[in-house]
Amino acid sequence: MSEIGEIDEGFYSRQLYVLGHEAMKRMGTTNVLIAGMRGLGVEIAKNVILSGVKSVTVQDEGRAEWSDLSSQFFLKESHLGQNRATCSLQQLSALNPHVSVSAHTGPLNEDLLLQFQVVLLTDSSLDDQKRFDELCHSRGIKFIVADTKGLCGQLFCDFGEEFEFEDGEKPASAMIQSVSQANPGVVICTDDQQHKFLDGSKVFFSEVQGMTELNTIGPVEIKDRGKYSFSIGDTSAFSKYERGGVVTEVKQSWKLKFKPLGKALLDHQLLKMNDYGKEQRHHTLHLAFQALHGFVKKEQRLPRPRSQSDADALLAIVGELNTVAQLEQLDEAAVRTLSYTAQGNLAPINAFIGGLAAQEVIKACSGKFTPLQQWLYFDALECLPEEEDQLTECSLSAKGTRYDGQTAVFGPAFQEKLERLKYFLVGAGAIGCELLKNFALMGLGAGEEGHITVTDMDFIERSNLNRQFLFRSQDIGKPKSDIAAKAVREMNPQMNISAHGNCLDPDSEGVYDYDFFKGLDGVAAALDNVKARVYLDGRCVQHQKPLLEGGTLGCQGHSLVVVPHLTTSYGPDTSKPNDAFPLCTLKNFPHRIEHTLQWGRDQFEGLFKQTPENVNLFLRDERFVERTLDHGDAEALEILGGLWSSLEDMEGGGQRPKSWEDCVSWARCKWETLYNNDIRQLLHCFPPGEVTATGLPFWAGAKRCPHPLTFDPNSTTHMEYVVAAANLYGQIFGISGTRDCASIRETLEQVHVPSFTPKSSVKIHLTDKEMKEEKQEDRDDAEKARLEDLKGKLASSSLKSSSMQMYPTDFEKDDDSNFHMDYIVAASNLRAENYDIPTANRHKSKGIAGRIIPAIATTTAAVAGLMCLELYKLVQGHRNIKHYRSAYMYLPVTYILFSLPTQAKNFEVAGKKYTLWDDFLVEGRRRGEQEMTLGELVQHIKDKYRLTISGLYYGNAILYRGQEERLKQRLSDVVGMVTKTEIPLHKKMLELMPSFAEDEDCEIVPAIRYLLL
Repeated sequence: MSEIGEIDEGFYSRQLYVLGHEAMKRMGTTNVLIAGMRGLGVEIAKNVILSGVKSVTVQDEGRAEWSDLSSQFFLKESHLGQNRATCSLQQLSALNPHVSVSAHTGPLNEDLLLQFQVVLLTDSSLDDQKRFDELCHSRGIKFIVADTKGLCGQLFCDFGEEFEFEDGEKPASAMIQSVSQANPGVVICTDDQQHKFLDGSKVFFSEVQGMTELNTIGPVEIKDRGKYSFSIGDTSAFSKYERGGVVTEVKQSWKLKFKPLGKALLDHQLLKMNDYGKEQRHHTLHLAFQALHGFVKKEQRLPRPRSQSDADALLAIVGELNTVAQLEQLDEAAVRTLSYTAQGNLAPINAFIGGLAAQEVIKACSGKFTPLQQWLYFDALECLPEEEDQLTECSLSAKGTRYDGQTAVFGPAFQEKLERLKYFLVGAGAIGCELLKNFALMGLGAGEEGHITVTDMDFIERSNLNRQFLFRSQDIGKPKSDIAAKAVREMNPQMNISAHGNCLDPDSEGVYDYDFFKGLDGVAAALDNVKARVYLDGRCVQHQKPLLEGGTLGCQGHSLVVVPHLTTSYGPDTSKPNDAFPLCTLKNFPHRIEHTLQWGRDQFEGLFKQTPENVNLFLRDERFVERTLDHGDAEALEILGGLWSSLEDMEGGGQRPKSWEDCVSWARCKWETLYNNDIRQLLHCFPPGEVTATGLPFWAGAKRCPHPLTFDPNSTTHMEYVVAAANLYGQIFGISGTRDCASIRETLEQVHVPSFTPKSSVKIHLTDKEMKEEKQEDRDDAEKARLEDLKGKLASSSLKSSSMQMYPTDFEKDDDSNFHMDYIVAASNLRAENYDIPTANRHKSKGIAGRIIPAIATTTAAVAGLMCLELYKLVQGHRNIKHYRSAYMYLPVTYILFSLPTQAKNFEVAGKKYTLWDDFLVEGRRRGEQEMTLGELVQHIKDKYRLTISGLYYGNAILYRGQEERLKQRLSDVVGMVTKTEIPLHKKMLELMPSFAEDEDCEIVPAIRYLLL
């Protein structure tokens, strides 16, 4: 925040789509105190500072120790013996220029706490927690406690006697199909989208025609009647409903009452369960954490790692507490494990609990989302070895290394194994930064034999800085992977890491080949799209490597682990495309702002990207016209017509400009076509009073009756369209423009806008099916003649000149100087005005048209923490699926669901069971011999697996289906002959899909992985 009420939208771009402007403004007035700057405290401080509160004060009286370095990412070995808060201050301050950050090295006291609206304690005694919460509760200060010990974590919230908040969900809305005159009146919504109102919700009406009384009444309560209807009050005396209308939910605020910590300790009903099957354990942990405070108070230390006597003492204290709590059954094993590991200080646990705790701080500051009420416990005891007796007290003692906090839990042998690993991280964005931070603190790949390879093709943008915390403003424009690798080397100088700028796709298989994957111990995916995840998952299955995968969408997050020969894989892409709106809706019948924005984005792509690309293809490809004709007459007419217009200048009847004035003229005429002429043509085909064959109004429900616009040079939106369109049009032809509206208005006075008369011969499709069917019909003679005419014109050799080259524009949402979003916003809002759809501001339009994924640092940190906990389990070598966890979180309501991964499913081929991890690995050149023939491969499979290959496929190519003559050819020669391409030199393994005579109908079979070594 630069000042109250003013939000830096460039820096907070992705977070604004999560919290909204009003919540961000409230945060910008809040001062936060975070006590304790060990690993958990600095994790919370990092996330809170990035979120954009007014100020953060970090407090710590303690001095940096070796064990801190295993999770405190801003401390270095040179800081040992120095105050933790002071040493962290510079790095924390650099995270967000809009947040004031200060350090306090004295003790906590009443005068200090009263300066803040939110207070969060870590690494604190139970006595301090009770004392300071009592003060905060009485003074209306929001109070939070976060704590981690080894593999266990605790979170507590007290937001006072009465905390008012919004649930954070966007108001639901729906379009109206009809409203009955009855008591109660029944509202039926259009059938293209189910309404999302809950029974008892309050709504208001707008834009209703006929029964206009609905537009003026206050919020009314509804009763749900199903997916598409609900009832309201008495409408029998209202006017008859005609058409149109939108119903919108009225968002209500909610209030919660909290107990102070001293009373909440006794209320087990306030424990929030987050891992089903662990309810008893977490009730026990509620007592065990209290007991741990008692142990420390008495002994002035935490229990020693693997000390049986200390565990017995802790268990005795828990037993005493249970005389009051009266739990039916104590999980004694969990108490002992907590005692054994309490000195542990683990980065992944701190990342997860720190992310959750920071999200509660944001709730306290913003009044948005439902706060935790009031306790949450978490454990990941499954990370420990299955045979724990291999860990002894003496083997876990501190050695004075940066990994002491981790070896206190897992021992030195485990640490050495971690350091020897070779991992591949794909993506250095938000989750990638968090993973690399955790990797550095854990020591993954930090030994002589270990190594991490990270690749990301993106460069750092300003909007990244709000959550990709390894980057700073001076890094903008630099490769993400390079800067991320440099940052984690500073955290842990022992890190062995290589940074690449490659996109992981088939084109990079020359780099990430068989040898590369064979040398890996595992892969981590920090990707932002499903297609890339699916591809990487396939490579991991192909090379039998474990995969850690995680993703976020605003406050939602997930993590999963793929374990070879144990779990199923990530799987195929089942997502729907973002632009899956019916084409006819976009073209003629929009009724939501999302439709007009997608239409505007399509206009941009067609005018300023696709057409220029087609021109350039035409100039260098002699067969471009011939290839285009293969697409079908309708598409060919559109492409070749646009091509000819872009090659022929305006004097010759085309649209190729020679000057800036020509660009302005084109933009003005395009405005007239889109917002006046096309609408008049639509209304000529379907007049406002049109009725369907069944006698119902045509313009009803989702079909909003449009009206043409009249150009007004004094209208801001009209001029914004012309300015943006003219400049973009000039750019694709290499003509410079201007933003000077006064000079553009002068040019507009000289523009001749052709008159327009609607045509009765024009056919407008009502459905995509109609459009598809017409495309498949034979064109009439006039259209065929038009195609022949275009072919003749484009055959002219004079057109094949380098001076005709154009400059396609790739849409870029984040550069405010390039006219891209100017065009999209103006184009969309003008079309919305045509159809009386509420317009959208630039921020909302950018989110929808730019397909921006909402993001916030808290979720990212928590997801990365969970992924690294699964990494611990992989390093342990766990083969029992019950040790692993998939996770889904929705932080607005602190909902976290853990479940076991799905086990790899069996399938049968000729009576024998296989899973997706099974394959037939064949060495094509065994012991230096010549490559085997196709026939030898067939015989090899027959001899080894007792299966007869009846068909063999490579991708879409049929290598063998009974062709005897191919059996004598080398297999690679058959591949080259069928695919008509040479196998790349880097390709050392071919994935072949067989069918077998023993089971011809089997849909799933193991692949033959054929090595060309």
